[in-house]
Amino acid sequence: MSIRSEKGFTGIDIAISVIVLFIFVTLIAVLIYNFNSSSREVELKSEATYLAVDEIENIKNEGFKKIETININNGGNPYREGETEEKGFYKKVIVEDYTDLEGNEEEVPNLVKQVTVQISYMFKGKTQTVEIKTVLTNETN
Repeated sequence: MSIRSEKGFTGIDIAISVIVLFIFVTLIAVLIYNFNSSSREVELKSEATYLAVDEIENIKNEGFKKIETININNGGNPYREGETEEKGFYKKVIVEDYTDLEGNEEEVPNLVKQVTVQISYMFKGKTQTVEIKTVLTNETN
């Protein structure tokens, strides 16, 4: 007869089981974190894109005559700049006359304007930016 019993689990069996379980739970937690992080990034980028498109639509609705031209070659300030209605997003709108853009100096001024909308936000400690450009024309000329 053997002194050692063959029934039950040994300390080594339990330790190995705990380690395997810990590794499995850790992997699942990392996958869930990455999924949630990616979802949040897509959500923020979608919201920033929506805000940029909304701003361009507002500018188009204002009409060509109300838009101030900014010559950024002279260090001018953006047309509109500041916080958006949505917390955590910062907007910058730059309006340039087509003749202010490089290579177009000899074109007719105040006929075409390029509007650039930049929406910035923070994600994981870094500034992310969505930029959309459009062109507006003066229909009365």
